[in-house]
Formats: sequence, structure tokens, C-alpha cells
Amino acid sequence: MIERIVIIDSADPVSFYGVNNSNMQLLRNLFPKLRMAARGSVIKVIGDDSETSEFEKKIKELEAYCSKYNKLTEDVILDIIKGDTPHDSRGDDVIIYGVNGKPISARTPTQQKLVGTFLKNDLTFALGPAGTGKTYVAIALAVKALKNREVKKIILSRPAVEAGEKLGFLPGDMKDKIDPYLQPLYDALEDMIPAAKLKEYMETKVIQIAPLAFMRGRTLNDAVIVLDEAQNTTTHQIKMFLTRLGVNAKMIITGDVTQIDLPRTVNSGLVQALKILRDIPGIGKVEFGKKDIVRHQLVQRIVEAYQAYDEAAKEHRDAPEAENAGRS
Repeated sequence: MIERIVIIDSADPVSFYGVNNSNMQLLRNLFPKLRMAARGSVIKVIGDDSETSEFEKKIKELEAYCSKYNKLTEDVILDIIKGDTPHDSRGDDVIIYGVNGKPISARTPTQQKLVGTFLKNDLTFALGPAGTGKTYVAIALAVKALKNREVKKIILSRPAVEAGEKLGFLPGDMKDKIDPYLQPLYDALEDMIPAAKLKEYMETKVIQIAPLAFMRGRTLNDAVIVLDEAQNTTTHQIKMFLTRLGVNAKMIITGDVTQIDLPRTVNSGLVQALKILRDIPGIGKVEFGKKDIVRHQLVQRIVEAYQAYDEAAKEHRDAPEAENAGRS
């Protein structure tokens, strides 16, 4: 009789053990000659050497499946223990499997193009209107790289641009004041990573979410770095951010140049960066349009209405100038 320790380090323990430890109870029934106890990420098993060795092998197969799909069902456990291959419902366009095994896919041709561009380039610009899934796909790609151990951390950032309400007026300490700006990033992560695992990643700094100002002075190695709402960066901020790129790192910069919240006297760093970097090898650019909007169908109509309004307003402003030029 020997004692063997098996560590579950890549899968979410809640998903792995099942509701009320139902998966562990099933494993006890499937390995009746072994005595086992599970606490946190550690499974302790006692029995014959050959049986405990086979148990560890099967646990690692189950862990790999659970890590990929974020779920572990009774049917999957039975298939793996019997040596059968579990049914894989993965499609070619699935990026990762989110919470409860929800497939997160590239839903439009442009989102698929973003996936391909990210794989080919170390720096990718994803541009387009609200609701096209730029940020969501970018974070999914970052989570996939982390789960595949291609990188050691994910860094997500946004400029904290005030839109009518001053930061000083918000309650709480600096983190409380800044978190509302970063909430869309939290929302995406909560879709993709089980709560317990996400909390662990955040506490151990494997996933870092911070406002743009906190990036100064850092060199970001072995990471996927996502800068969201980049149209609201200044020229100095985006240059500072782009030069943080380190060894074995990739960046995705998302933004919508039609929604700049900076003061009128301040130039958008994103607009300038696109001009300066347009011919640099290793930099990709993907442009989303109204047809790529994947939110409520009204969002596309709203975007179109505002675009028509802005074009009409521009024509109205340009008309007197053209008339005066003709007189002169």
C-alpha cells in the first residue's frame, strides 16, 4: 500500500469536483479498492502502486478536459476512465470554452480575421464601433494563450477618462474610484473563467487589470496585453504603452475613433499611432464595421443613426465655408 498525492493546478476545483463533490463520489465508486480524500487542489489516494498510478493518470486526463471546457460531467468521467475519447463538440471557430462549458467563438468574419491577425503579429489594432466584440474576442484570445501556457500572465488596461463625473466625487479609495472604468474587462473575464479560478489569478497577479497610468516604467514579458478604449489615450500615453512590450509578449489595442472622450484640444493617441505605425512589419490592423455588431439589433440602428447625424452636421458646417470660398 502506498500513498500518492495528485495536484489539480490547471482546472477550477469547483468544476472538477462537481456539485456537492458528486464527481469525487463517482471516482470513489469507479476505484473501489482505493481510499481517497480531496481538499482544495490536492487529492490524496492510498492503495496498490499500479492502481494509484492508473488513478493519477486518469485524474490528469480529467483535469486536462476540465481545464479546456470548464466543466466535467458524469458521461465524460465514465468515457475517460473506460479509455474512450469524450465527444468533442469543438468547432473550428471556437476560441475557448467559458464558464459551464459555454463555447466562445468568432461570430463574424471580421472576428475570425482578428483571431488570425493576432496569431501572425505581436501587435494588433482592432478598430470599430461599439458592440462588434473587439474587446471580448481580444480577452478570449488572451485567456486562451494563458490556458495553453503560451504566456504567464494577462494584463488588461484602459485609460480612466472622466465623462462628466470627476473621479474625486466617487466614493471609496483609488481602487474603488477606478474599478468602474475597468468593469467591462471584469465582465468579460467572468464569462470565461470560473469565479474561484479567476479570484486566484487576480490574487496571484496572473491576471492584472489596471488603468493606463499604472503601466509607466514596466516591461511586460511573457504576457498578452490588451489596451481597451485606446481612442481615449493621449499621444504620450499610447507611446508609453506601446513601448512596454517585452519578450514573448503580444499586444492587442482596441478602440473606436468615432467615440473620443478627450477634450477637444487634446489629440487622440490612437489616431496618431495608426498613422505613424502603418508601415511597420509585425503590426496588424483589423477594422470592424456596422455589419459586425453582435449586440442587440437596435445597437446597429443607433450607430447608423448617429453616423448619419454626424455626416449631416459636417455637411452643414462645411457649406458656409464652401460658399465663402466661391465668393472670394
